[in-house]
Amino acid sequence: MLEPTVFGDDRGYFFESFNANAFAAATGVTMPFVQDNHSKSSFNVLRGLHYQLKQPQGKLVRVIEGAIFDVAVDIRRGSPSFGKWVGVELSADNKKQLWIPPDFAHGFVTVSESAQVLYKTTDYYAPEYDRSILWDDSDIGIKWPASVSSLVLSKKDASASFLSEADLPMFIG
Repeated sequence: MLEPTVFGDDRGYFFESFNANAFAAATGVTMPFVQDNHSKSSFNVLRGLHYQLKQPQGKLVRVIEGAIFDVAVDIRRGSPSFGKWVGVELSADNKKQLWIPPDFAHGFVTVSESAQVLYKTTDYYAPEYDRSILWDDSDIGIKWPASVSSLVLSKKDASASFLSEADLPMFIG
């Protein structure tokens, strides 16, 4: 979790949304970011759990309008934290950012009327390596917000694989 220093007064506010030195100090990561993505979603839209094989993307996620519950899942076979997840609320108000390492699955649900999400990636989108794991896989057990019901899913996300059946990266540690 990264939380920027926000300088505010009666005119508004200012903060550095990305600083390579501060990012490296907070995460120990010096990978370059090569692509920025921007999505807008309505209330109860759930996107994920997405990842890429062979071209894994690290993601630095933030929200510029509304709020989401953002989730990262360790899907590296053999990892000590395999199948474990973290979830946090990211919002335009709290200005927090979540670092999703490469080889982790990522997903979020919109918990406000709508939300605009920006995220930087460490590799390019490669549709041939794009994969999804079911958002409600009981082997993972994500505790989505209680306010979430009647989810809106893409066909891809509704028919995603269970963790136990998915093509997954190996942990190299």
